[in-house]
Amino acid sequence: MNPENKEIKFCMNCGGRIDAKAEICPLCGVRQPGSHRSRDRVVAGTFGILLGGFGIHKFYLGKVGQGILYLLFCWTIIPSIVGLIEGIRYLVMSEEKFAQKYGP
Repeated sequence: MNPENKEIKFCMNCGGRIDAKAEICPLCGVRQPGSHRSRDRVVAGTFGILLGGFGIHKFYLGKVGQGILYLLFCWTIIPSIVGLIEGIRYLVMSEEKFAQKYGP
């Protein structure tokens, strides 16, 4: 275990020790494989408002089970109403709170 209690990994290019959550190696600048890209609040909100009845915003946020649930009930108006409310909620949420809740 390292002394800083941080999870570490090794850079695929230079082999240097870096933080496990690092997307780019600070030593050599190479993007690491498997790095997750953060999700955009405006895109999620737009999907929720326009395509919320089909659960597209849930799939975008990585919540596949909830997205499938929206698809199963898309023939009712309930997912559309909930998607509209969630889309507006995403748009009025601060970037920091959105990243904390839905980030990688």
